[in-house]
Amino acid sequence: EDASEVLLKKGVSSAPIYDSGRKMYVGMFDYSDLMTYILLVLKKMEVPLEDQSMEMRDLIQKTNLSQNVPVKLVSDLSGNDPFCTVLAETKLGGVVNDFGTGIHRVAVMDSQGSMMGVLTQSLTLDYFMRHLSEFPQLQPVMQKGLKELGLTGIKVLSVTGETQVLEALITMSTNGVSSLAVVNDQGVLLGNISMADVQHIMKDLRTSWLWLSCFQFVSKVRLTRGVETGEDQYPVLDVNAKSTFGYTLSKLQATKVHRLWVINDTNHVVGVVSLTDVFKVLSGYIDS
Repeated sequence: EDASEVLLKKGVSSAPIYDSGRKMYVGMFDYSDLMTYILLVLKKMEVPLEDQSMEMRDLIQKTNLSQNVPVKLVSDLSGNDPFCTVLAETKLGGVVNDFGTGIHRVAVMDSQGSMMGVLTQSLTLDYFMRHLSEFPQLQPVMQKGLKELGLTGIKVLSVTGETQVLEALITMSTNGVSSLAVVNDQGVLLGNISMADVQHIMKDLRTSWLWLSCFQFVSKVRLTRGVETGEDQYPVLDVNAKSTFGYTLSKLQATKVHRLWVINDTNHVVGVVSLTDVFKVLSGYIDS
């Protein structure tokens, strides 16, 4: 609970875990791990006994006994985004290649093993967009369309607006994804629900939100953002299938999201472009 509060107050989606006894960093804690923990607590997720590590068994026992759970037991619990490190002198191209494989962040270490910072996909994209003139090799790909780059027609996992939030979290966990499109009965995009939205449930412990429909949840999140940040509306998390790669990157940078849904001219979801997809493309143009 304390670790979740750190994420909320700092406005970050993950934080490194430091073991003061061993004097070393032992993992990361993020919203994916928190979501998996919530499903374990609510007994909505079963882990076969043979697949349980000693830490997992300790976690389950403490949860069943309603004891406080040390955050180190929840570190990398989801298994979706393991703790990865790189040396400070590593070339940026090497990290781009890593990001293209699905790694979302890396801890940057010095030669003595001290952490200098955490480099994320979002920070790296922002750097490229602000220094685009320094990477002339990227100019041609920026003009290419999403379809030309093979970024449309990707299978999209979605839920309807009537689906319960808890069921959506289970679907994300089962399929190893961090976000789902929320659509109506005709498949038209209504919004988006992601693991990062767990922060809205943990804030002031709004656990009752788990039993809302996804449409109700998306509406409440939009209202909450409006009250807390003064924003009139939630950013539109989509691009058209005819959009260019450069426009898509600009929108990812501006909205600070990790993925954009690709829609056709009738607002039906036909694909999704994630930061991992972006770096997979960029890795072909940046020397490692």
